[in-house]
Amino acid sequence: MSEAPARMKVSEKAKQIAKLLRSERPDYFYLKNLFRHIRKELKVSVTQQKKKLPYVPSEEEIKKYYEAVWHGQNIKHMAMIRIMLYTGIRVGELIKVKRENVDLNACQIRIQNGKGGKDRIVPFPSSFKETLLSYMKDAKEKGGKGIVYLFESNWKGPYTDRGIRKILKDYTELANMDHTITPHKLRHFLLTWMKKQGIDDALIQPYSGHESRTSLEIYSKLSITDAQNTYNKVINTFPI
Repeated sequence: MSEAPARMKVSEKAKQIAKLLRSERPDYFYLKNLFRHIRKELKVSVTQQKKKLPYVPSEEEIKKYYEAVWHGQNIKHMAMIRIMLYTGIRVGELIKVKRENVDLNACQIRIQNGKGGKDRIVPFPSSFKETLLSYMKDAKEKGGKGIVYLFESNWKGPYTDRGIRKILKDYTELANMDHTITPHKLRHFLLTWMKKQGIDDALIQPYSGHESRTSLEIYSKLSITDAQNTYNKVINTFPI
């Protein structure tokens, strides 16, 4: 069986091709068309890369992780991480949540201009209401009247995506975890946990922010009230 010929590094090959094309100043669409024709000439068919299943922390790992958060006794971090755990909110959405978007009476947070430019409402358990209220009062006392966002950094403005990830990574190290805990892993944990409780996708979708082409019609008929009623029935058994 003959061995495949050695291939030049992709970065080096790209430099060669760029040298040939630079004088022509190709745009994106020209290059897209060019490589489509190159694939045809080389008889290379388009293949789809298999998607890897995301790593989902176990309940034991989440308990171990939150124990490190609890021992840190930072009320802002506790509120922040519990909101991510309870709502499955994306980090890019969390940093844009304003204090006025939190409805403590209804136990809901309104996410404005979320993924895909859409607004949605996510619930949190009523047992978390007092902790969140306590944090919000504390943040207002420290930040004064000018405080706008639910979570603001020491620079009197919203956190950055990187800032939130750094906080989570610090607790990963304190908890001596084998896998780094990220905002997306907390989101995966919640949605996977809810599936394990037997909750139908159609009831998860209204506040998860996911869209399914095959389920969109039924999803659109369900309200946040339906979803929250089901959520409230199972969230009391949540590990945190």
